[in-house]
Amino acid sequence: MTRDLLKTGSFATLHFAVGFGVAYALTGSVAIASGIALLEPAVNTVVFFFHERVWRRFQMPATAPGTP
Repeated sequence: MTRDLLKTGSFATLHFAVGFGVAYALTGSVAIASGIALLEPAVNTVVFFFHERVWRRFQMPATAPGTP
């Protein structure tokens, strides 16, 4: 579990860094880039929640083992 937490933390750090970098490159503002880097993952989490709910409505039928 420790490895999973470290991996999650490193991915979150990378995600924030990329978001900040892109936003800073587009705006030239540290304040705006920081806000976007914090806001985007929060919005993405909410969108993912609803995305999963929609996908649950369209579950694929189970297939027999060995069936392509």
